[in-house]
Amino acid sequence: MSQEFPINSKVRIVALPPYVKTADTMPMLRPSEVIRLGEEGIVVDRRPGGYWCVRLSRGTFLMDSQYIEGLDVTPT
Repeated sequence: MSQEFPINSKVRIVALPPYVKTADTMPMLRPSEVIRLGEEGIVVDRRPGGYWCVRLSRGTFLMDSQYIEGLDVTPT
């Protein structure tokens, strides 16, 4: 079972897939060099098949939950 993330929550890239798919209307495969290990982004949508739309610095990508982890942000 895949991990669940609330919409608008922050996540971090913990592993790089061989390729990443853009979350555009016409998705494209991009090399994994467009994202960085440890980069933080925001979950913007949930897609079928266990994919999450994550907005990162270089665009919005479809990420499998095995490549991201939630960031616990506790108010101080």
